Amino acid sequence: MPQNLWLLVGLGNPGRRYQGNRHNVGFMVADVLASAGEDLQARPNGRFQGELGKGSLDRQPVLLLKPQTFMNLSGRSAAAVCRFYEVEAERVVVIHDDVDLELGRLRVKAGGGDGGHKGIRSLVQELGSPAFVRVRFGVGRPSVGEVEDFVLQDFRAAERPAALEAIGRAAEAVRVVVGEGVNAAMNRFNGPPAEKRSQQQEDD
Repeated sequence: MPQNLWLLVGLGNPGRRYQGNRHNVGFMVADVLASAGEDLQARPNGRFQGELGKGSLDRQPVLLLKPQTFMNLSGRSAAAVCRFYEVEAERVVVIHDDVDLELGRLRVKAGGGDGGHKGIRSLVQELGSPAFVRVRFGVGRPSVGEVEDFVLQDFRAAERPAALEAIGRAAEAVRVVVGEGVNAAMNRFNGPPAEKRSQQQEDD
């Protein structure tokens, strides 16, 4: 296998009923990456309990995975791919929703805890390491009600433009991680979105 191989993992729940949920932004970003890469369309793969694409992104060899195990067991799928293709945890990039960030805010980081996210917890356990790269996608936190119910709801109509724009930025952040490194992606994407920066500058 190429030594510079990356595994890109979009987290979500399988099935039509979950398709537009906040919890499924990882799948949404993975679909954008599949369209941007070469031969990256994810196809069902029983060996890995997921949908897997094998190709390249910006001339870098990558695997693109959408685990079909449901969120809480995502690590089983990712770990099986890592074992088979000999991918180290440091070369795994995981895209997932984050209720601790406002809608549309991104955070790129390498390593760390699971922040209460059960998909990330599963990945840490199954990979045996927290060293993978995370692209955290802000979906906001409900003012009332349970977080578990909130993330299993679709974006509201008023939220969709910001969500769609952030999905594109998250895909670009993954491309920068693969092509330029984690630090470059952190520097470029960990600040507020452009429209937020413009508003802050006007307020100042």
